[in-house]
Formats: sequence, C-alpha cells, structure tokens
Amino acid sequence: MSRSKPCFVANWKMHKTIDESDAFIRDLDQLLLESGDIHSRVIIAPPFTAMASIAPSLKWCKTEIGLSAQNVHFEEKGAYTGEISTGMLRDFGCAYVIIGHSERRNLFGESNEEVHQKLQAVRQAGMRPILCIGESLEERQSGLTWSILEKQLSIALGEGDSDDNLCENISEWMIAYEPVWAIGSGLTPTPDEVAGIHQQIQEFIASRFGNNLPPVLYGGSVSEKNIADFMKEVSIGGVLVGGASLAAESFHKIISLGMGAVKSRQSF
Repeated sequence: MSRSKPCFVANWKMHKTIDESDAFIRDLDQLLLESGDIHSRVIIAPPFTAMASIAPSLKWCKTEIGLSAQNVHFEEKGAYTGEISTGMLRDFGCAYVIIGHSERRNLFGESNEEVHQKLQAVRQAGMRPILCIGESLEERQSGLTWSILEKQLSIALGEGDSDDNLCENISEWMIAYEPVWAIGSGLTPTPDEVAGIHQQIQEFIASRFGNNLPPVLYGGSVSEKNIADFMKEVSIGGVLVGGASLAAESFHKIISLGMGAVKSRQSF
C-alpha cells in the first residue's frame, strides 16, 4: 500500500479563462495557508490556454501546488492539428498528465492502445501519469467491472512487456478509478464498493511490480458531501475532482474534509 500524501487533483476540463485561473490559484494558495492543509498533494489540471500563466504563479505560491495537463499526444512533434506534445507541456513546468480519462475514451474514441502510447511518451519525458480507468453502467450491471478494469490496466501497462521500462518507478504515478456512470451524474458507488475495487487494483499492480504501489484515486461526482466517507477508506489514496473543483472555496473544502477523514482513521 502506498504511503504517499493524500492526493487531491482538480480537473477543470474546458472551463476557466486565464484571469479566472490566476484568481483561483491565488485564492486556493491563501486558503491552504490559512487552514494548514499543507500535508496533502494538491494538483491543478487547467485548460492548455491557462498553463503558461498558471505555471509562474505556482512558483510564487506559499503552498505546494502541482501542475497537470488534461491530455497529451504520444508523438514528439508532427502534423497533428490541435494536439500538444510532452515537450510543450514540459516548457510550462508541467509535472503530471491525466491519461485515459473517460471523456477522452468515450467522446473522442481514445483506445487502450493509445493510452499505452501516451503512457510511454509521458514516462520518456520524465513526467508522472495520472492513469484513469473505469467501467460503464452497462458493464457494471453485467458484472464486468473488474474484467474491464483489468483489460484497461493490462493494455495500458503493456501486457507484460517491460523492454521499454514503461513501469519503472510506478510508485510515482497515480491511478484514478472513475466509474463512467458516476461522472457528472451525481451518482456514486458506496465507499465500501470503491475500496474493494481499489484493493483489486493494488493487488493487480503488486502482482506485476511488487508492493511499491502508486496511490489509487477515486473520481466520479466527488463533492463536499461525500469526500469524508471516501477518504476514511485506507485503500483510497485521494480523489480526482471535476465540477466541484471549479471554485477555490469548494475545492479547498474537499481537501480540508478529506484530510480530516485521513487523520481520523490514522488515530485509530
């Protein structure tokens, strides 16, 4: 089991202008400083247009806030209109990249094989992947949840191929379980259900790479109302937050309540 700091990742998706992004960072930094919620790993994934502005702002923050991209192309350069490369992201000081988000898979047809290629590119560039996996409602109702997740993991990680050292230092990654049916729906699995799936993910990773595990995050309609229940579970290493991360106050509340739950479980 990973002993890393609890992770709180804000995925803004296609929201926020440059000015709105800068204001958010200033507000969040101040809230984190005032509350003392600094013993967590906080990461912001803004739209590409805001990254060049946010990056220097993060360097001046009094608290530590990491920068993630929401997506990347697997080629270093070329005729790929509308895409962005790992080298371009590194120019911004980007340290993390979300890969395989369900919206990329479902809306843009991103395959497991493409996820694998993107993982290779991100690792070769020295950045840390936030690998997303998840099942649809139909797959869940058919009892296929783990078989779908196992397939996504297997193909993304190379199905046993290790000649490219893709999974070296896998403990520095994050894996985010985000059931497709829960994202933006207001519906969520129970914390017990999520914890069980996280344990399966951890066992799968351990069977291939040993016990130096990456944190496994939960994503899917995370809010102030349910964060404490999720973070009380030992196998839940953090959360990937969508809509509830768009306001600094609500995202900070999630961080604060989540850290409070972690501290309460550690006191037993």
